[in-house]
Amino acid sequence: MAGHSKWANIKHRKGAQDAKRGKIFTKLIKEITVAVKESGPDETTNPRLRLAIGNAKGNNMPKDTIERAIKKASGADAANYFDVTFEGYAPNGVAVFVECMTDNNNRTVSNVRSVFTKNGGSLGTNGSLEFIFERKGVFQIPMKENMDEDELTLELIDAGAEEVEVQDDLMIVTCAMNDFGSLQKKLEEIGIEPENAELQRIPNTMVELDDDSFKKVMKMIDTLEDDDDVQKVFHNLETSEEQMQLL
Repeated sequence: MAGHSKWANIKHRKGAQDAKRGKIFTKLIKEITVAVKESGPDETTNPRLRLAIGNAKGNNMPKDTIERAIKKASGADAANYFDVTFEGYAPNGVAVFVECMTDNNNRTVSNVRSVFTKNGGSLGTNGSLEFIFERKGVFQIPMKENMDEDELTLELIDAGAEEVEVQDDLMIVTCAMNDFGSLQKKLEEIGIEPENAELQRIPNTMVELDDDSFKKVMKMIDTLEDDDDVQKVFHNLETSEEQMQLL
């Protein structure tokens, strides 16, 4: 069930991305900006920028938009973003981990706290959800006709993959956080460009809810994802195909 839930969560996020293309571009440009300011505008020597560009392409961001983002980030007047995280619970004990990238901490704290409060949730202290979420690398690879699934799976396992599953012509590859770089390098070596590659917080315990409670929690999660300062939202809500259709 955990694997299915992970895939359902990925699909939910991807569906939200498709419906909110402009907001997703804003989040991707922030990641490009931070990567450039951190290690420069050359993607050949900047792994974080290379990853950000790959994810931007996977979300169909136009090439000229990517180039403009890199150029702007290289300028002296580029915004200074920093990472901040929040941990808490939605109603019915659903754990929620929020990753943000902001240039105004007070605004971000106020907005995230407001979403939790208005939706019946509660914020906790940093580190309070460490026992629920494990940080892992997750790659989404579009399966093409000329790909040998078995051979590719073996190569990825040799490079550090812990789990490989194919759903709807998309291969989902999960690895330990420490193996993220080696798996990324392996994909580059064999000429495969993932649709998306990122570090996710994978839950090790899940919470099942009835349909009405499910919709209330997902409303809170969607509201968080709508905030411009929020990059990613992770949760341990069990999601079935039937309940996903309710959204």
